[in-house]
Order: sequence, then structure tokens, then C-alpha cells
Amino acid sequence: MTATPASAARAQDTTPRTATPGSAPAAGPTPRPGATLALTSAATAVALMTYTAPIVTLPATAAALHTPLSAQAWLLNGTPLGLAALLLVAGSLADDYGRRRIFVWGTLALGVTTALGALAGSTWLFTLARIAQGGASAALLASSLGLIVHAFPTAAGRLRATGVWGAFVTGGIAVGPLLAAGIPDWRAVYGVLGAAAVVIALLGSRALTESRSARSGRPDFAGAATFGPALVALVAALTLGRDGWLRAPVLLLFGATVVLLAGFALVERRTATPMIDLSLLRHRGFLASSVGGLFTGLSVIGLFSFLPAALQRQLGMSAMQTALLSLLWAGLAFLVALQARRLAGRMPTRVQLAIAFALHAVGVITMLGAIDAGSTARFVPGMIIAGVGSGLLNAALPLLAVESVPATRAAMGSGAQQTLRYIGSCAGVSLVIAIATSSGGGLARGTDIAMVVSAVLALVAAVGVLALRERS
Repeated sequence: MTATPASAARAQDTTPRTATPGSAPAAGPTPRPGATLALTSAATAVALMTYTAPIVTLPATAAALHTPLSAQAWLLNGTPLGLAALLLVAGSLADDYGRRRIFVWGTLALGVTTALGALAGSTWLFTLARIAQGGASAALLASSLGLIVHAFPTAAGRLRATGVWGAFVTGGIAVGPLLAAGIPDWRAVYGVLGAAAVVIALLGSRALTESRSARSGRPDFAGAATFGPALVALVAALTLGRDGWLRAPVLLLFGATVVLLAGFALVERRTATPMIDLSLLRHRGFLASSVGGLFTGLSVIGLFSFLPAALQRQLGMSAMQTALLSLLWAGLAFLVALQARRLAGRMPTRVQLAIAFALHAVGVITMLGAIDAGSTARFVPGMIIAGVGSGLLNAALPLLAVESVPATRAAMGSGAQQTLRYIGSCAGVSLVIAIATSSGGGLARGTDIAMVVSAVLALVAAVGVLALRERS
């Protein structure tokens, strides 16, 4: 991969300035790489566990909250809605106001909102708690990579650290359903995760060192005021669209999205300190990171968020059985992501992404017909192949996100890629549920069709990422 804008700005990141009024800024303490990596990875794992916990408890949660089938997408899409709406905003605030500050407050907020989810008594209260969890997760996820880039200034250190962080993304995805299945009461799951987040926040307030961007100027509040609502409108439209794409509320939400995004682009071109530098859209590395994030949500997260519920309903599998089957995929992805750093220097990151998407497509295709045949054994080869692909994805995406932007805007680069990841997730979940539940051949036939769509989307992503090679 050729040089990106990041290569010209590796040393511009700054440590905190704790000075009295009128005095010169003083350098902050030296970062603690080990503590930084451990805390950001742990918080990331908890955020992803909170995100994936409802996957295997969806039938029980829906029954407890009296959620009709048409509204069950909201139980899964609440958290990605909050993530998509606030990731880029959180990344910008972290760069400007301090990454440790945003990380600690975001992790603490995740603990509180997760505990509130356990107390919800209706579908909409639970969904609101999930949206708030997504917003809190956005703060800690976007600031995590900024903290890592600051603590690991060398390319080799950053490669290792982002690989570990990416592995914990998959680790959280793997452990979340297992924890949810292992605790009899689904509400107690959120109590445990909430407590874990609070503990990490307290540790982070003591062990992490502050860092922020060197740029001057106030945060881009006008950009946040247009971009956040635009994504809320988009995700709401994608979730409601499964009941009819031409209904007035859906069309109005899509219209509002277009208007707000146009306003956002106008604001970003005129402000001195934009939330996202639109000139980055001319760099293929940034576009590849964005495409990779979007199609990871559309193809991978969308399918695997719904598959456990389909297995429970069609094959009568328990929550623990589906969690263990999912663990085969996610656990292998965790191990692969940890080892993927060995590919550095041997394979461009975008090629790794393309191979990862291709492996997901192959894995999904091998699972076709397994539900109709009533055979869980037929899922095993596909889960293994798709798990390897997911591990490569989760290792490559965070590295490409920070490689493709200046080091001073690492949190923004992370926020942009993850924003598209969770927009894709919302769209993917809605798409899979719509396809699987509306097929005339029943749930088994509908799930097979959804798998084919997932595989096709993954192949499109593989071709797109390969085409986005930086010009020499």
C-alpha cells in the first residue's frame, strides 16, 4: 500500500495540556501502552457483548416484552442505531476534547444504560435503552483507536495493537451470546455487563493518559447537528422499510436523510474544523475502509445477528446450543484476528479484506439447506470458513481505518469506518429479517435466500475493495 495522508502527520498528536491560565502548556505523562491496550480492548469487548447479547435471547426477550414479529428488528437495531448516529460525532469530540475523557464517560454511560435496559418493561423502553447503549458504545469505540494510536506511535506497535483490539471486537461478539445463554434470566445479563463497564471506566480514569488533536478551533457542533439526525432518519427508514418501502413514513425519513446529509456536506465544506475532512473521499484507502465497514455490516453482521433466532425457531435449538454454534464462528475469528498481524508486509490490507469477504461468501454458501435438513452438523464447515474470514476482517478494518487518515484524526477515521459498519448492520438485519420471514417457502427457505444475498454482498465488497487501490 502506498503512502496515505497519515504518513505526513504521524508525529502531530499531542498529550494533554494541564496548565494554569496564562501559562504555557505542559506536556502530559507518558502513555502506558499495556494499560491502554488492555482497557480499550476490555471496554470494546463489553460493548460488543452488550450489542450481541439479544441475538440468542431474542425469542425470550420478545415474549417478555410482548413484541410482535414486525417490531422485533428494533430489539436488534436499537444499539446499532445509537452507534451509527454518534460514532463520527464521538470521534470528532474525542480528537478535540480528549480521548481519555470521551472514553471514560462513554464507558461509564454504557454501564448505566445497560443496567437500565434490564429494567425495561416494554418494547419501546427497551429499544430506547438499547439506543442509549449504542450512543455510549460509540464514545468508547471511537476514542479507543485514538488512544491506541497515541500509545503506540510506531508502525509495528500500532499493527500489533490494532490486531489485538480487532480480536477483542470478535471476542465480544463471541462471548456476548454465550453469556446471555448461560444466565437464565435475560435481564440479569445486562446487570452483569453494566457492572463490568463501570469497573472499566473507573480503572480507565486512573490508568489512561489524555491525548487530543493539535488542531485549534471549536468542535463542529453544526456538523453534529446535521449528521446525527440524518443517520437516525436513515436507520429508522431502513428498519421500518421491511413493512413496506413505499409507505409515507419511510419515504419521509429517506427524504429527511437526503436533506440533512446535503446540509452536513455544506457545513463541512465551510467550517475550519470539520467533523470529517471531505477531501479524504479522494483517497482510495479511506474509501476502502468505508466500503469494508459498510459491507461488513450488510453481509456479515446482518446474517449472523438473525441466524441464531432462526435456528431456535426452526430446529428447536436452545439459546445455549445456538450460542455454542455461534462461538465456533466467532471464537475462530478471535484467534485468526490475533494472528493476522503476521500478514503485515506480505499482503496489502485491502487484499486481506477482499480475501476475508470471499471466505465469508464461501462459508455461507456451504450452509445452504442445513436448516431445511434439520442438521446442525452441516453448519460446522461453513462456520469455520466464515470465522476465518471474519477474523481477517476484524484485524484489517481497524488498521486500515487509522492508516487512511492523519494520525491526529485517528478517532475520526475509526468513527467513520465504524459508522458505516453499523449503518450496514441496521440495513443488513432489516434485510435478512424481511427476506427470511416473507418467503413463501417458510423460514427455512427464506433463511437460505438471505444467505445467498449475504454471499453476493460479500463478493461485491471483495471486488470493490480490490478496485480501490491507491494510485502510485
